[in-house]
Amino acid sequence: MTSVEVFADVWCPFTHVGLRRFVARRDELGADVRLLVRAWPLELINGKPFDPVFIAEEVDDLRAQVAPDLFSGFDPGHFPTTTLPALRLAAAANQRSPQAGEQVALDLRDRVFERGQDISADDVLDEVAAVHGLRRDDPATLDAVQRDWDDGRARGVIGSPHFFTPAGGFFCPALDVSRVEGLLRITPDRAGFEQFLDSCFGA
Repeated sequence: MTSVEVFADVWCPFTHVGLRRFVARRDELGADVRLLVRAWPLELINGKPFDPVFIAEEVDDLRAQVAPDLFSGFDPGHFPTTTLPALRLAAAANQRSPQAGEQVALDLRDRVFERGQDISADDVLDEVAAVHGLRRDDPATLDAVQRDWDDGRARGVIGSPHFFTPAGGFFCPALDVSRVEGLLRITPDRAGFEQFLDSCFGA
């Protein structure tokens, strides 16, 4: 089994699309490749948490323009106020096994974008930890977010999601995102995504 690393934050909707598209293609091919999702803590990088209204606008644009199958249960009223505890829990899962790490990374994002849950709430994180057999207070993960952030900066990560495959780095490979006269324009980056997938699955 091989791994594809990705630096990302839980509340990034573009990451949710990219991870889902990756998993769908992997399952279609039956490839033995796992995602290793590492922390790219945007609230530390930006100096503040994400604005749920702003994210709701991005979600609406993503759903309308490229991903009508996703974001079915997104609720900005339950948007997390922080993702740092969730990122630490994801780090604990990565330490458990590649399978556990991927499952928790996907579960956390599904809870935010498909189930409308606040993954900064203790009861939600306690449930995630229980479902996956993890400890939330694992001392080995206390500085995991900082370590990932430092490693990501050293490797040239420019945003969430930034993937690393044997062929090199790919920033947000599933989507072409731009602003035209102040409006967000999102289109599938089919050529870039196919190149990215080829580098993941050895096509």
